[in-house]
Amino acid sequence: MIIFDIEKNLNSHNNLSVLKIALEIPAGSITKIYGPSGAGKTTLLKVIAGLSKPEKGRITVNNTIWLDTANTISISPQERKVGFVFQHYALFPNMTVQQHLSFAANDETWIKELLAIGKLESFADQKPEYLSGGQQQRLAILRALATKPTLLLMDEPFSALDPDMKTELIRELQILWKKQGTTVFIVSHNPQELAGIFDQEILIESPCR
Repeated sequence: MIIFDIEKNLNSHNNLSVLKIALEIPAGSITKIYGPSGAGKTTLLKVIAGLSKPEKGRITVNNTIWLDTANTISISPQERKVGFVFQHYALFPNMTVQQHLSFAANDETWIKELLAIGKLESFADQKPEYLSGGQQQRLAILRALATKPTLLLMDEPFSALDPDMKTELIRELQILWKKQGTTVFIVSHNPQELAGIFDQEILIESPCR
């Protein structure tokens, strides 16, 4: 179970607003987060991952306290060990596809499985600059999966994929997530996107001012 109750200041178009959200999410579930631009969707993911600290709040994951501002508890992003798929990929330009995955996982069998899931076997020796946008996005997803995280945070992870590739990849990912018991949060700008694969949805509307 993931429980969070947070308040985070947002600076949107030079206006100060506050993201307030309190939820309980079952372990092993898939949650879609959607809402208008600037509402705080990406910020929420970063707070969960420990990449951004809220002004007030508490996060508990499987009975372990990750954040409790009242008691000055905040474990590091490294200790949280979440998988994070960034909207702009955040790939290393000097590393090949294979090196991205090897950097995160020392398991050749698992890396081969990931390459097959992402249809990147023939691109293992290529660096990001030689990959298409869709291939880079798939690599970003595979890298986040490489550590076999129990919690996976994905920010617009399928935006560069064509419909057929998106459908096939999501099918493979659903099988993998169920097998590993992964809890998944997916930010999407489109409330109709990926209908049917989620256990619950979170609408983040315009934050409080």
